[in-house]
Amino acid sequence: MPAASCRTPADRRPRVIRGASCIVSAALCIALTGCAVRRLTLPSDSGAPLPDFAIVHAELSRACSGIRTLTAELSLSGHAGDQKLRGRVLAGFERPSSMRLEGVAPFGAPAFILVSRGAEATLLLPRDQRVVRGARGDEILGALTGVSLAPADLQAVLTGCVMPAPRATSGRVHDNGWVSIDLEGGATVYAMRQGQSWQLRAARRGPWQIEYITGGTLPASVRLHADTPVRVDLTAAIAQTETNVDLDSAAFTVTVPGDATPLSLDTLRANGPLSAAP
Repeated sequence: MPAASCRTPADRRPRVIRGASCIVSAALCIALTGCAVRRLTLPSDSGAPLPDFAIVHAELSRACSGIRTLTAELSLSGHAGDQKLRGRVLAGFERPSSMRLEGVAPFGAPAFILVSRGAEATLLLPRDQRVVRGARGDEILGALTGVSLAPADLQAVLTGCVMPAPRATSGRVHDNGWVSIDLEGGATVYAMRQGQSWQLRAARRGPWQIEYITGGTLPASVRLHADTPVRVDLTAAIAQTETNVDLDSAAFTVTVPGDATPLSLDTLRANGPLSAAP
């Protein structure tokens, strides 16, 4: 997959910076095909009180609320700002705040490795021998993809909990069989009946509309859409999921070569999707 696939004739930036903005040599930056999928239209009516909202939410969050560790393969597609993103990422999470994201390149070394533990995160671009240090995981992830979520928040979104420690505060019944349940912290989840059980369909959290396709007990696909600070529409198909498997602490560290050149978060952000933010 040639790096030229995410360059334009007007792109005169240094090769390394082009690689950073395209998440290294087009591992997540190639032209997309096909038509955009229409977003779900979520209920806009005020609805009526849902008396058993806590019971419904307990059913919706039963599978995700007990997840201590998570590993999965994410197949990404969509766009962030004016950049189109597509590729595979190997992901690992451990509560309360550890994360590893590794971009799978078509061959050779990973496209990127992002590790985060607590407030400390490191992004290594192995092919360009560049490294970003001294920033939080959500800041680096936002600079790369436009999705500025901390490790615990990203894990919660991917597993369907939406919030790291979701607690239902109220619920409403809407037209066409929808129910909505408000969570402590400002998020709202949306569900519909599927036979005798409730099925998670979507959520709102801050600027994000999140859509779910379920597969078994956990989501098979998660779509994130936001219009601010830049327009993001990114879908992650989730496969090879394992939960509550003990992970070596080394998974959340990365060995940085001694000759790696520092890359600032500002430079990464200026050449990524957030460069279009006002």
